[in-house]
Amino acid sequence: MTVSYRAARAEDSSALARLSRETFVETFGHLYRPEDLNHFLDDHKTIDAWDETLSDPDARVRVAEDSGAMVGYCKIGLVPSLEYDCTGKSVTELKELYFLGTHQGTGMAPVLMDWALDQAREARADEVILSVWSENVRAQRFYQRYGFSKVADTYFMVGNHRDDEFLYMKVMD
Repeated sequence: MTVSYRAARAEDSSALARLSRETFVETFGHLYRPEDLNHFLDDHKTIDAWDETLSDPDARVRVAEDSGAMVGYCKIGLVPSLEYDCTGKSVTELKELYFLGTHQGTGMAPVLMDWALDQAREARADEVILSVWSENVRAQRFYQRYGFSKVADTYFMVGNHRDDEFLYMKVMD
């Protein structure tokens, strides 16, 4: 396995749409009714959605490739979309950190997390926030190792299905 990392480019929209759909279904697809899952995927994991993200000056995306094939990505927003009181603070949001199950435990997640935190530092963020599924204990432990802690309960909609989530926050050094 030879993993390399680079900034996403406009021409990556199609590959990112495929990868984001595949990793979301692989990780969470079993939780939802097909109509809820399909509605979510068709709204959020499309070429058009990725075109919008990749043209947004307040979004950053890094991709991981194994032997030339895209196998993971990290997406951050310099302007948060989660419900969080940012008054007087500069806050960056870790929006997505996904990779194929075949690449779990290979060291990709720490590399992408380090990149995300570096982006927040460059943006002079006071805090980084993220939302994590309440039952994803493995991800919660990963975020806690990086200094994130739970600050609130929140939720995430997949079609008409409501997921209970935790809002995590890290104060930047």
